[in-house]
Amino acid sequence: MAKSDRTASLMTPSKLAQVKSRPPVAPPTSNAWLDQMAADAGHVHLRRLVELKKELEAEALPPEFSAIHADLSQLAEALPGIDFGLLHERGWWARTSGKTQSAGARFAEQFRQVEQITDGLAEPLKRLNSKQQAQAQAMESIRIEIKGECKAIDQIIDQGARWLQDMRDQLKLRVAAATDAKSEEAIKDDTARCEILVDRLKALRATLTAAQQSRQQLKATAAKRDAVMQFLLEAVSTDLQTWQNRLSTLAEAAPREGLKAEQVDGAMETHREFQLCVKRAVADCTVLSHQEKTLMESLAALDAQA
Repeated sequence: MAKSDRTASLMTPSKLAQVKSRPPVAPPTSNAWLDQMAADAGHVHLRRLVELKKELEAEALPPEFSAIHADLSQLAEALPGIDFGLLHERGWWARTSGKTQSAGARFAEQFRQVEQITDGLAEPLKRLNSKQQAQAQAMESIRIEIKGECKAIDQIIDQGARWLQDMRDQLKLRVAAATDAKSEEAIKDDTARCEILVDRLKALRATLTAAQQSRQQLKATAAKRDAVMQFLLEAVSTDLQTWQNRLSTLAEAAPREGLKAEQVDGAMETHREFQLCVKRAVADCTVLSHQEKTLMESLAALDAQA
């Protein structure tokens, strides 16, 4: 933002009173000009908040996240469908009747069906990782800038409130001392200007509240996004790889003889841990989606105020 714009936005109400003694660049229709200055107090900061709101909307969760969330939800429903009980049909009669091979083949088919879902997770997770790092930096930069704009608006509100109090005190004295129509007209103009500034300060306070709420929501959402992404990219990715390696080996050997009980029990434990991991990931993704929606709603409220 240009330095001149920043300077213009800090033309506080306390300085407006001093402007009367300076010849403005425009023709000296000073009342209208001063009224406009009062009505536009803080406009540069409001404009920047709107720009930051648009920048935040551009940093919304990427499509990869929605795809991963959907795949994880489907995976959470499919994982219980793998029946380890099929691998326990290993008695003499099962071997004689061919049930061992048949049961093992059904287990292997169940695994392959679920594996088809997991095959689509690896690449979106990689793309999500690369985008998340850039987005995290952008969101933090925007949050810091919103904080700065909020501070500037708060200063304008404080200065404006003190200007109003000073002006009203002066108006009381001027009303008592007024002796001609010109003085009375000047008092009327300044009183009207005070009311203009009152309305503007009310609007600034509402915008400041909305901006502060958005900033807090942004902070919470960014923290949740970082935690969820870390869990997806570390825990889910690691457990997924372990699950695929162990169960693919088991599924390959299932139709044949020679499976040991400890092999099946170990794979069952891996499967159970992976199910828990996927359930947590789905729950975290759902919470994050809700927080992102709340953030977008707070940004819409900020836009309406600004």
